[in-house]
Amino acid sequence: MSRPFMRTRLTALALRALCALSIAVPVHTAPAQARAPMRVLTLSTPAFPDGGSIPARHAQAGRDVSPALSWSGAPDSVRSYVLLVHDADAAQGDGTDDTLHWLVWNIPGTATGLPEGVPSGAQLADGTRQISVSGPYYRGPAAPATGPAHHYVFELYALDTMLNIQPTAMSAAATREAVMRAMAGRVRAKGVLVGLYRRPAP
Repeated sequence: MSRPFMRTRLTALALRALCALSIAVPVHTAPAQARAPMRVLTLSTPAFPDGGSIPARHAQAGRDVSPALSWSGAPDSVRSYVLLVHDADAAQGDGTDDTLHWLVWNIPGTATGLPEGVPSGAQLADGTRQISVSGPYYRGPAAPATGPAHHYVFELYALDTMLNIQPTAMSAAATREAVMRAMAGRVRAKGVLVGLYRRPAP
């Protein structure tokens, strides 16, 4: 993939993320008193740089281990975090959605990251809930070797509330929709990290 194409693709993803932010905080939900400005979270991982290649350890072809993540810059009002990991190049259904690799919500507001290798399970000991397209765990990338690398987008949202969404009551797609709907008007900060991956040639 050429560098100009990658820059264009990442710019498109950034614009899409900004549009999602404006949708997630509709004007009619704001109280009479003005809210604090939206903050930008710094989201990073030691596994790969932003826009870099995701190591095989964190892919389906490797050990399928979730990467360690850390973040900073959240306001004091944060009650919980939501992490959405999806393949922006793998359209689903009518093309308006894409493949869900990990959705983690009700991460405690005091958290500043996630460790490598988050254990599977619909709900963890600290109340964190998770799901993916194939179960209650992180699902690593698996873009085919025959095409270009796919863009795996990690989106972290800081909320001023907890979400009353159960991880096993619906399909992964319906759970994702319910979580995103429940976030409307409650997002106070957001960070984005992008990793690239395609399977090695056989």
